[in-house]
Amino acid sequence: MRVLNLHSWEISTTEAGALQRDLATRVVRSRCFSVQPRHVVGVDVSVDRVHGTARAAVVVLSYPALLPVEVQTVEGGLEWPYVPGFLSFREAPLILSACRELTVVPDLLLVDGQGIAHPRGLGLASHLGLFLDLPSVGCAKSLLCGTHEVLDATRGSFAELVYKSETVGAAVRTRTGVKPVYVSIGHKIDLATAVEWVLHCSGKYRLPEPTRLAHIAAGGRVL
Repeated sequence: MRVLNLHSWEISTTEAGALQRDLATRVVRSRCFSVQPRHVVGVDVSVDRVHGTARAAVVVLSYPALLPVEVQTVEGGLEWPYVPGFLSFREAPLILSACRELTVVPDLLLVDGQGIAHPRGLGLASHLGLFLDLPSVGCAKSLLCGTHEVLDATRGSFAELVYKSETVGAAVRTRTGVKPVYVSIGHKIDLATAVEWVLHCSGKYRLPEPTRLAHIAAGGRVL
C-alpha cells in the first residue's frame, strides 16, 4: 500500500505542535467516496513499556461480512515518549510500516484514537488519513477534548462533541447500556458518515470490529 512522505518524525514537541496545526488545515471534512466500501481496515498498537517497544497491527476486513482478509504486523522501538496530544508521533511510524506491507488496499480506515477531536485538530486518525490519502475515522475509547450532552442508553444514540464552540465529533452508543465511543472525522469523510460507519462495523462489542481485531492482533494473538 502506498504511503506518502509528508514529513520527518525526528522533530521536537514544539515543532510537532506547529506541524499538527498546519496539517489540520489539509484535512478534508467531507465525504470523498460515492460507492460502498468493500474493505475496511482497523489499526492498533500494543506497547511494551518495560522495553520501550511496540507491535503495530493493521487488519483488513471485508464488508459487509466483517471477516479478516489480510493482517500485517510490525514490531519496533518507540522514538517518542507518551505525551498527551502527540500520540501519532509515537505510534504512526510503526502503523505506516505495517500499512506498506498490505496487498489489499482498503477503502476506509478506522482508528482507535482521535481524528479532529484534538486540541490542535489533528489526532492519530487524521494524521494517518493524510499519510495514506484514505478516508479515515477516529473512534476513541476516551475523550481528549470537548464535552457532550447525556445520550440515550440505546444503541445508535449519539450526542455532539463540542470543543471551543465547534462540533468536533460525537459520543456514540455502539451497544445498548455500554459506555459510548468518541467518533470524529479523520480525513475525507463527514461526521454523519463517520458515525454511520462506526455503527455499521459494530455488533456484539463496544468497539468496531476492525479496531477490535487490530487490538487482538497487536497483542500477539493470531486471528
